[in-house]
Amino acid sequence: MTTKKNRLRVIPLGGLDGIGKNMTVLELGNDMIVIDAGLMFPDDDHPGIDLILPDYSYIIQRKEKLRGIIITHGHEDHTGALPYLLKDLGTPVPVLGTKLTLGIIAGKLEEHRIKKPKLREIKQGGHVNLGMFGLDFFAVNHSIPDGVAVYVRTPVGSVLHTGDFKLDQTPIDGRFTDYAGFAKAAKQGVTLLMSDSTGAESPGHTPSESEVGASLRTIFAAAEQRIIVASFASHVHRVQQVCDAAVACGRKVVVTGRSMINITKIARELGYLHIADDDIVDAFAMGDMPANKVVVLCTGSQGEPLSALARIANGEHKTVQIQAGDTVVISATPVPGNEKAVSRVMNRLYKAGANVVHKGIARVHVSGHAAAEELKLMLNLVQPEYMVPIHGEMRHLHAHRALAHAVGMPEDHTFILDNGDCLEIDESGVRRGQPVSSGVVYVDGLTVGDLGQVILRDRQQLSSDGIAMIVVAIDSRTGALAGEIELVTRGLVLGADSADALKGVRTRVDRVLKRTASEGVTDSSVVKKALHDAVSQYIWESARRRPMIIPVVMEV
Repeated sequence: MTTKKNRLRVIPLGGLDGIGKNMTVLELGNDMIVIDAGLMFPDDDHPGIDLILPDYSYIIQRKEKLRGIIITHGHEDHTGALPYLLKDLGTPVPVLGTKLTLGIIAGKLEEHRIKKPKLREIKQGGHVNLGMFGLDFFAVNHSIPDGVAVYVRTPVGSVLHTGDFKLDQTPIDGRFTDYAGFAKAAKQGVTLLMSDSTGAESPGHTPSESEVGASLRTIFAAAEQRIIVASFASHVHRVQQVCDAAVACGRKVVVTGRSMINITKIARELGYLHIADDDIVDAFAMGDMPANKVVVLCTGSQGEPLSALARIANGEHKTVQIQAGDTVVISATPVPGNEKAVSRVMNRLYKAGANVVHKGIARVHVSGHAAAEELKLMLNLVQPEYMVPIHGEMRHLHAHRALAHAVGMPEDHTFILDNGDCLEIDESGVRRGQPVSSGVVYVDGLTVGDLGQVILRDRQQLSSDGIAMIVVAIDSRTGALAGEIELVTRGLVLGADSADALKGVRTRVDRVLKRTASEGVTDSSVVKKALHDAVSQYIWESARRRPMIIPVVMEV
């Protein structure tokens, strides 16, 4: 008879409601491992929020079981929550990753002042035991080097977690997807496949990263002035191709932007980025180098307001100013929600006289995620008994599930999960288990986790409708008005004739105070509520706005 203790529980805590905060828990008996610990960047619905983390309280409550944290690759949506998780765990836990992944993590943990972390290097094709879990690691291609898939073997079943992947047949670093490893796992048996769904809606195959290199060489050869390339700092393959194209055209590479400087330094030190010392120059050492001998490599491909490219576009960068005839290459696709910010930066670059090249007019970017035919190939190669799509928005998960059905998987063997849902695996198969507590944790400056929905809603209200503060003094004995009514507004539009509208607010306040005084009301809290309701109603009637109303009642 199967008992609860020998059921393998698979619990995604993040990654199933968008592209970000990927985190999956595997729990068996007294052992538990975590695959990835990522974050998500906020959008316009999260004013004032810096980062969004998955709610990992389930892990903290069971930290004595935790045997290790496996990181599939070095992107922020898989590593960014790790410093916060390690701090909250309080005790050192082994963190497993490949050489480049650990190099990026080490720098991140140092910034967070986490001393002596237990970083354990893994190698493609290697094997590690953590409690009751046997782990094998298979090389995969992605938009950052050194990514791996994780094959987890247990006494009751096996799980294959692909990480982020594409099937690139001509990878620029010569590191191919470990097809033999996946085939071996299929032969041994894959109970549950957890597979990247980001590209499930894209037909065909994702183009090879090497195609970007050919486009860059063509663009660089035609450019007569300075070239500026914006890319993700972690896209080391892309950075390598920019460097190769620059050197081939007799140009020096100037690196600017904090994360770009950090990642290129780590990648060069660990042997993942190859460029001679003479061919790479710090931005402050660029000096008066001829414009046709320079390629500036920077961050800002997502239009981030404080990034190097945004500062260059705004004329605020310390060392790089746009000159008429410069070529700017935006070598990335806007993450959903960033389209407006990217368009804004592009318009400013055009206005400054630059020639802007982007994915819409040249092949300067390809995805790092498998398209539909590659996802089908993975399913056919691995031959899983059950499958759950991960890493994507709900539409991506459903598209991936449809692909699984198309290659012959039974509908009842595929699962669409939400964060916090649980799958239980034993000798008899896979079924849904009891969900666990899940959600998100907001990071605002140095504050982590104390920002609830009420605060977020207040910020959204302030950003859309503004604030109105009413300051009055009342006689503590009679409740009558004892002075002038002061009205302060910020970000509040009351219509074409705002002066009349403000006069109307004061009239309404005066009327309310006369009514409360005639009723003998002297309790300031009652007066505050009456003022709040009256002013809110008046502003809605006159301007159809719902600003935040703050009545201040002083007793004299």
